[in-house]
Amino acid sequence: MIVAEHLTKRYGAKVAVDDVGFEVRPGLVTGFLGPNGAGKSTTMRMIVGLDRPDAGSVTVSGVPYRELRSPLTEVGALLDAKAWHPGRTAERHLLGLAATHGIGKDRVREVLEITGLESVARKRVGGFSLGMGQRLGIASALLGDPHTLILDEPVNGLDPEGVAWVRRLLRGLAAEGRAVLLSSHLMSEMAQVADRVVVLGKGRVLADQSIDEMLGVQGGPVVLVRGTGVDRLAHLLASDDVTTTQIAPDAVEVSGVPAPRIAEVAVGAGIGIEELAPRKATLEERYMALTSDAVEYRTEAVR
Repeated sequence: MIVAEHLTKRYGAKVAVDDVGFEVRPGLVTGFLGPNGAGKSTTMRMIVGLDRPDAGSVTVSGVPYRELRSPLTEVGALLDAKAWHPGRTAERHLLGLAATHGIGKDRVREVLEITGLESVARKRVGGFSLGMGQRLGIASALLGDPHTLILDEPVNGLDPEGVAWVRRLLRGLAAEGRAVLLSSHLMSEMAQVADRVVVLGKGRVLADQSIDEMLGVQGGPVVLVRGTGVDRLAHLLASDDVTTTQIAPDAVEVSGVPAPRIAEVAVGAGIGIEELAPRKATLEERYMALTSDAVEYRTEAVR
């Protein structure tokens, strides 16, 4: 389990991580999301003791990472897929890591098999593709059979079969009661594998919710309404229990009221409706809405 409390990190005048707090609980995959420059990498580096916080704290299994007696068996981390010597073979790389914690050769063979690298175990990793390097990084993270895993973009460079394999692996690890922190920019994958999401923007936590809460499932259905006068319809529907979001000049999303009631109000007010469709927001849509003001590098669409 990972617990971050009031975590803060500055680099000169820049505040990279600003009073961040969240938990990564056993038995769950926690997605870690945010735009470039949001503070995700800095936070993960502080979790594993590579950076010291200027304020606040972060613990793994109740203690700071630097105080763990056997870090590799407590925390498995993939922060850099190229954290290996290119002249070593995959097997030698894992054997070297294993020797630091008294882990036997059988476990090295086991993680090579788990990650599908047994056929290239004695090839030098400098010649590995990006996807093979990712698999070796995952093998390194699994080597100590840890209770907690921290994986930064683990599917980067993997083919569709590899992406599906990582998805099954992470769900299986969580089902075994392990705590998994997963950082990725692939929203479709995150929506399929994560139980909770923590969203950072400009160093602060913008959301810390279950996937269902993030997608608005617990708040009832979202209804897309398209037609003339939808701004007037939004005003007529306004109440403490109803949320309306304008997504286009002629379209709004309404939550908190069923489609038949929306149709009834529209007809009664003489508002023309062209489309009335219940829909479920995607994780990408919710993420983009949350982080719209937190994007550090913004570009306009090219015609």
